[in-house]
Amino acid sequence: MKFKRLEAPYLRSDNAVSAMMLQVLVALIPGTIAYVWFFGPGLLINMLLAGLFCVGFEAAMVHLRGRKVEEVLMDYTAIITAVLIAFALPPLTPWWVTATACLFAIVVAKHLYGGIGYNVFNPAMVGYVVALVAFPQHMNLWLPPHIGDMDYGTLSLTQTLAYTMTGNLPVAFDDISRATPLDMVQAGLKQMRTIEEMRALPLMGDFGGRGWEWIGNFIALGGIGLLIRKVIRWHIPVAVIAGVLVPATIAFLIDPGTHAGPGFHLFSGATLLCAFFIATDPVSAAASPSGRLIYGFGIGVLIYAIRQWGAYADGVAFAVLLMNMAVPAIDALTRTRIVGHRGARS
Repeated sequence: MKFKRLEAPYLRSDNAVSAMMLQVLVALIPGTIAYVWFFGPGLLINMLLAGLFCVGFEAAMVHLRGRKVEEVLMDYTAIITAVLIAFALPPLTPWWVTATACLFAIVVAKHLYGGIGYNVFNPAMVGYVVALVAFPQHMNLWLPPHIGDMDYGTLSLTQTLAYTMTGNLPVAFDDISRATPLDMVQAGLKQMRTIEEMRALPLMGDFGGRGWEWIGNFIALGGIGLLIRKVIRWHIPVAVIAGVLVPATIAFLIDPGTHAGPGFHLFSGATLLCAFFIATDPVSAAASPSGRLIYGFGIGVLIYAIRQWGAYADGVAFAVLLMNMAVPAIDALTRTRIVGHRGARS
């Protein structure tokens, strides 16, 4: 009689990379719907192009490294990177800007460091920062929200696609573009205007910018779903949010005339996207529970510091990359010692 022989591992985990990435993509759907509702179809076009570029660059690098392309592409990590890049880019972005961001995200930040599991920096944030530095004129074309008295009319799908492929708009930039809430506050403070004066502007909502608040709410809804399903752990999201809110609250209490309130910093820019979907990247983040708290809180504090004193209105990408550099030190100081080894901590 012959017995069937099974090789280890005998039990298959439900937490495969592809399954986790699919859940992350599903969790981003509510935020995507809200974004398109308020700012038009540009995000969907960016997602499509970024997906094509990221998958193409991933396939090319995997082939050059002598691995099976289909096996690597099925983990969906390239798609996640593409979606996060699309969220970070303005809704009107020429294709070559998107291509550059994807090139540096996949080829440089990911595969030149060894591929998935070896990248030191968050690939999507590397791609975004390169695009921000290389194409500043294209990275500032933000649309006003499609809402109430702020509804100046959005570009059609055909017009948006035409700009994406050619870089030419049917109207002048100034006729359709508006500053983001973070840009508006930063510029207003330099002009000696008070926060109260800027809060009265039509772009401002109850906490952050009109439209942006709802996007933040739906992104948080997807992120909470990931927490419930235990796809991500609570340490980094809570720490990032606390890192932003603590200094923002202290500064607001000291001088509310020159410091925006904590709600503004939470619901403006990419704070919530960072907390639930960017900073939680399992490869470039800290490993231990205490390390993740330090890592997340450091990102939050840096986001506030860059917004308050830096040259860029939103500091999410730079904050994440700076803390990525600190991860080896954080892991070395907070790693769990193995019981029985000399110098083990109890």
